[in-house]
Amino acid sequence: MINRVSPLAKWLALGLMLLCSASFSETRILDSVVAIIEDDVIMSSELRARLALLTANLKAQGQELPPQEVLVREALDRLILESIQIQMGQRAGVRISDAQLNSALNRIAAQNQLTLDQFRMQLEREGKSYQVMREDVRRELIIQRVQGGNVSQRIQISDEEIDNFLESDEGKVMTAEEYHLIHALLPMPENVSAAAEQRIKDHVDQLYARIVEGDSFEEVIAGSTEEYVFTGGDLGWRKRGDLPSLFAEVAPTLELEQTSAPIRSASGYHLIYLAEKRGGSTVIQQTKVRHILLKPSAIRTDEECKQLGLDLRQQVIDGADFGDLAHEYSEDIGSAQEGGELGWVSPGQMVPDFENMMDSTELGAVSQPVRSEFGWHILQVEERRQEDVSNTIVENRARNMLHQRKYQEELEVWLRKIRDEAFIDIK
Repeated sequence: MINRVSPLAKWLALGLMLLCSASFSETRILDSVVAIIEDDVIMSSELRARLALLTANLKAQGQELPPQEVLVREALDRLILESIQIQMGQRAGVRISDAQLNSALNRIAAQNQLTLDQFRMQLEREGKSYQVMREDVRRELIIQRVQGGNVSQRIQISDEEIDNFLESDEGKVMTAEEYHLIHALLPMPENVSAAAEQRIKDHVDQLYARIVEGDSFEEVIAGSTEEYVFTGGDLGWRKRGDLPSLFAEVAPTLELEQTSAPIRSASGYHLIYLAEKRGGSTVIQQTKVRHILLKPSAIRTDEECKQLGLDLRQQVIDGADFGDLAHEYSEDIGSAQEGGELGWVSPGQMVPDFENMMDSTELGAVSQPVRSEFGWHILQVEERRQEDVSNTIVENRARNMLHQRKYQEELEVWLRKIRDEAFIDIK
């Protein structure tokens, strides 16, 4: 490609050269430009810092260090790619709010089993700057946004690929039912007498009866007497084939948050609680709904929007057609021309305020005005149904897995492409 240097890069380079010239009498240059990338420069201090970080990471992983020139090239390549992507993000208007940044930092702190304040103090004790850390994380989030937006659009996954994956052995394992079980075992002593065993059985039966009546499984087991101490605990997520035979037989028979009847084995008496389940059949309630959206503006206040919503609701109750009013008044461009129709809505698809009102509105009725982040809504519930979405969930999981596999490959291709197309001048 034709070498081109932007005016900003020229002036930055020139300014740094003048600075170095002015300090000619000093015995050493404190910093210098090592590369110009589009409208950005990489300084030798940045390269030294990145080289030190790369070296420390390799040592921490117990890896043998490659030759110094290889490390320098790797560190510089990473800085160049980061600079290109940050500039792409700036041109696209990518912004990371303080709330988003704090959320990311909280996750990092939690991974280290620290609060955010504890994490900040830990950094300071290690001689690291919390503010520098914040800006590093902000840059990383911008890069993730840029990569996600550019790489994902390059990935295409066909229905045939999904079907082939689901038919494979790996796909069948992925879609098998999984159970999150909690297990409580009351051990049976060796050579126990018939009378003692009956007392143990009676105790377990009493605890099971309390659970059936509504008491919490965890509280009932934890509250057992000192004479009868349960063992066991949380088994985590297990596929049926990975469960002990006793559990594998019981798990599929349990409903969510149900406890099995006491089970006698050679070890003692077991109680098995199904905390969660995934895979298999998933049935949800869907609602067919339409709405009218009224947005506050310079010519209509928030209170006036609410009052108009009340007026329109009364018109529908008096016999006006909801669809006609939606076509005339609704400011939801996507649905207004369709008479306010939103189609079949699944749980979690709408914002909470809208969904709560939708769930509490009777079939055929028109709701009171409800405020959401988008404005004021009145809505009409037309139908409700129970829908098995198991196939949709399974296909989405398969699509996500295939997407993740293709993502890294496409990312490498895209990174090479943007590097080849950028103006890079290594000093």
